[in-house]
Amino acid sequence: MTSKPVLIVGGGPAGLAAAHALATIGQTSVLVEKEDRLGGAPILSGYAKLVPSGEWAKDAIGGMVERVESNGLVTVKTGTTVSEFSGEPGNFSAKLSDGKSVDAAATVLCTGFTHFDSVNKPEWGFGTFPDVVTTTQVEQMISSGAGVRCPSDGRKPKRVAILLCVGSRDRQIGREWCSKICCTVSANLAMEIREEIEDCHVYIYYMDIRTFGLYETSYYWRSQEEFKVKYIKARIAEVTSDGEKLIVKGEDTLVKRPITIPFDMVVHAIGMDPNVDNMLLSTIFDVELEPHGYIDKKAAYGTLGATSRPGVFVAGSATSPETIDDSIAQGNAAAMSAYAMLQGAGKVAAE
Repeated sequence: MTSKPVLIVGGGPAGLAAAHALATIGQTSVLVEKEDRLGGAPILSGYAKLVPSGEWAKDAIGGMVERVESNGLVTVKTGTTVSEFSGEPGNFSAKLSDGKSVDAAATVLCTGFTHFDSVNKPEWGFGTFPDVVTTTQVEQMISSGAGVRCPSDGRKPKRVAILLCVGSRDRQIGREWCSKICCTVSANLAMEIREEIEDCHVYIYYMDIRTFGLYETSYYWRSQEEFKVKYIKARIAEVTSDGEKLIVKGEDTLVKRPITIPFDMVVHAIGMDPNVDNMLLSTIFDVELEPHGYIDKKAAYGTLGATSRPGVFVAGSATSPETIDDSIAQGNAAAMSAYAMLQGAGKVAAE
């Protein structure tokens, strides 16, 4: 253990995991979070049931928050950002937005992502029609206990369309990457909608389905076979309205013919953008970004979570679209990489 703490920037799943991992081995840390509470996107954006555990976000991630906030080895600073950062491994200095400074032995960046803003895809109706919403908004409806309702008049929808890859795999708007988890989250949401509103027909419009790994059975097939969710392989042209219903127009790419279907609600499965602050973070911490704008990390075959700057590590969706489970794993790994580096530096100093 070193007398100086490890600075952790970002209090989402990765940051919470990093702080807890260090505390379990007796290493102090300072956790800095720009928002007024910890938890990251799952808490701040009001996620409902998480993939793949099925636990409510407020319970699963809320438990991680309580574990960190109650640990005497972790100093939590919310509503705070890092404005200046200098030094070298074992001897970093961070100036905070509250005017205070932190001397740190190492740093772990867990600064997360930004949800894609659907106004950048205007032809699909978001911002024009109130009943065109995002997956995050539907999550909030479910987690709040209000239930899935059409924002325009509060009615239960009888027909819902979920459009995949909104802000992902779209070169026209500069989003070439797959956001990794949207297909599975959408299948999960479709099942939750059907569970609540039994007579609601849910359609998922897709280019390809990427319920990767073990998710294929429990989400893709289960949503069809048990919950009767309908999947349409299509290219969406536009979302309009006839005055009563939302109209999704596109081409069924399996049978090569145009399709026009009316809906009560249309849901954008929004992708994961790089954190809007990444350019600033890159400048402050002197770390490189990869071509899409995420924080670049070195190959995992050496030191897990290493960035271009020695002593500064990175974890979770700060590096690319990532699942919550993998963000937690990476937070643990980056914390251990930081700790191992400190132990090595301590041995060198002793010699």
